[in-house]
Amino acid sequence: MRICLLSYRGNPYCGGQGIYIYYLSRALRDLGHEVHVMSGPPYPQVADGIQLHRLDSLNLYETEDSVWTILSRLNDPINLYEAMSVGTGTFAEPLTFSLRAYRKIKELLPDTKFDIIHDNQCLGYGLLLLRRLGLPVVATIHHPIPIDRQLAIAQARPFWRKLIVRRWYAFCGMQGRVARRLERIVTVSHSSARSIEQAHGVSLSSIRVVHNGIDTDLFRQSNGLAKQPNSLVLVNSGEQSVKGVPYLLQALRLLRDGTDIRLTVVGNPVPDGQYLKLIRQYGIEDMVSFTGRVTAEELVKQYSSAEVCVVPSLYEGFGLPAAEAMSCSLPVVSTTGGALPEVVGKDGEAGILIPPAQPEALAAAIRRLLADASLRHRMGEAGRKRIEQEFTWERAAQKTVEVYREVM
Repeated sequence: MRICLLSYRGNPYCGGQGIYIYYLSRALRDLGHEVHVMSGPPYPQVADGIQLHRLDSLNLYETEDSVWTILSRLNDPINLYEAMSVGTGTFAEPLTFSLRAYRKIKELLPDTKFDIIHDNQCLGYGLLLLRRLGLPVVATIHHPIPIDRQLAIAQARPFWRKLIVRRWYAFCGMQGRVARRLERIVTVSHSSARSIEQAHGVSLSSIRVVHNGIDTDLFRQSNGLAKQPNSLVLVNSGEQSVKGVPYLLQALRLLRDGTDIRLTVVGNPVPDGQYLKLIRQYGIEDMVSFTGRVTAEELVKQYSSAEVCVVPSLYEGFGLPAAEAMSCSLPVVSTTGGALPEVVGKDGEAGILIPPAQPEALAAAIRRLLADASLRHRMGEAGRKRIEQEFTWERAAQKTVEVYREVM
């Protein structure tokens, strides 16, 4: 097949979507398909043999362009709409990227006809225009964004910030309308499938579950790298409400009882953000450090040198950090939020599962694992075995192709 993967933000540092695009495109290539990736900035990394189409955008939330440079580009109606949307506090990228993708694919059509268009969590109106061109379209929804919106609104203080959050997430209505009009939705867990049905009104009969894979050659315990005593690792980008980090920080305050526990957060803190304020408020500055952005190889070293990985999320559509840690033979303390039990497995085998938003339970599970080296070893071995058996990218690509054939 000739496959076109769409991702409005494709860089792996943008989160799970960038990782998904890199590994799925590579696995589809390895199955013998011709794979194209179409992405907005920041652009993705792609493997050899995969054609990358870069779709330019204003990228106003991150651009370093001058005002005059931006104004000179507003003769394009899509750019003008993007600028106006950002000016009024909305997130326009899913819509504007989908329109740019439609324009690019229509331009390519005389010479390059794709057998399938596979969208990655964009769900903009441009996908419906692509269907009018006679192209089969499927979309992956890792998890429905209305869940993020609900949690962000609930946690927003003061009241006027709730109005700003509602405005930012205005694109959710579009995503639901587009999702209901596509023949197939791919999602990464059974938990996400149920959430998509509830949040977007998509029939379960139209949803296909294809679990993510893990690069087990990359994500494995680094030989010779010593474990740091009483060390925890958390992988977190930004300050997303669904990640439950404030509850972990509360748990660390409860664990300040003479044990020299250290938490390494893989990611950057937001200057003057909630996390840094809570760390100072709880007096745990000496217990928490941030790595900033790291490469995949450096991430493996963080997993390999820690004794426990903590995943305190209120909700996860899949939970890549839990799976990556397990692949590195690292036991996890995880909540039961969303799909995490599907990834971690039965409580007590590869990790300890606790309810979300319970700092006391988090503290108790962390204390239990740090105190028992044999339990950590047993859970780490079980986690590695589970990933090797259940979560490979070859298997994910094969099941994705089955969905393509259904739609075609």
